[in-house]
Amino acid sequence: MSKTDITPLKTAFPPIVNQESKILLLGTMPGDRSLQLQQYYGHAGNHFWKLIYTLFDQPLDPGYGNRKQFLLDHHIALWDVLESCTCEGSLDSNIRNEAVNDFAEFYSTYPAISHVFFDSKKAEEFYLRHVKKSEDKVYYLLPSPSRANASKSFEQKLEAWKEILLYLEG
Repeated sequence: MSKTDITPLKTAFPPIVNQESKILLLGTMPGDRSLQLQQYYGHAGNHFWKLIYTLFDQPLDPGYGNRKQFLLDHHIALWDVLESCTCEGSLDSNIRNEAVNDFAEFYSTYPAISHVFFDSKKAEEFYLRHVKKSEDKVYYLLPSPSRANASKSFEQKLEAWKEILLYLEG
């Protein structure tokens, strides 16, 4: 029996999006803690939500429903490149047997999305492998908000993530 046979299939969450969303933030697949909590970026050590709230100079809201609405209020959609995969643990490097989300349908349903931000090199890699870039969108790679990305401080991550504001203001 191979590892793939015993590693459970992980399934991603539906997107957080509405018709006013202009920016799409893409991860790969929720980690184990996020899946357990049924929340995007649910691990307390992940900087995602702190980065988002700090970008807009707002205190971090502890409520997940409020966090989702905060994204939508700022025209930001959130989703994952992968619809499902097998993955032992939470590291993107362990992802196998990936199936990609239906981006053609997604972009057709949400045509205002013009900028796509990958929150990790792996998210970008899976997207390029399975989806490809479209000429009508601008793409940008952000440093991972994960605690596993210890090579960058929160302040360094924040500086790079400020790119999001340029597209919202532009």
